Amino acid sequence: MCYSVVIQEKDFDVSQEMALLRALDRGVGAICSFVGTVRDRNEGAQVSSMELEHYPGMTEKSIEAMIESAFKRFDILGARVIHRVGLLQPLDQIVLVLVTSAHRGQSFQACEYLMDYLKTQAPFWKKEIAPSGARWVDARVSDDQALERWGIVSQNS
Repeated sequence: MCYSVVIQEKDFDVSQEMALLRALDRGVGAICSFVGTVRDRNEGAQVSSMELEHYPGMTEKSIEAMIESAFKRFDILGARVIHRVGLLQPLDQIVLVLVTSAHRGQSFQACEYLMDYLKTQAPFWKKEIAPSGARWVDARVSDDQALERWGIVSQNS
């Protein structure tokens, strides 16, 4: 198993991260990536910025456990998750999920599986700052339903 989890304030370079993961195994035939960004709107309301907080150590262990689960479910070769914290602006990158495999199907599925987990279960707290004030963001029902298709019951339900 070849994987890593990084929680950081600084931005990341998708091409560089992809090249690093791909270089770890010559059997890689597919790389699936997902990049999440800050939107300027949520549920019809303007968003000026977003602040993300986490519990150092606990967050990484939680994501590592889900990646290990992905290795058991899918025939993948490697995975990398980078998640940013701190104050972010619209269009800033928030999260990067990379998965490598010999064939595309396994990478697509594992990437989606990891992202569904991150959206609902990873211990991050998101606060949106808007002209009308700040509010904490909860997981959406649709995100919980996406997680359930993998046989995982959301802790938010």
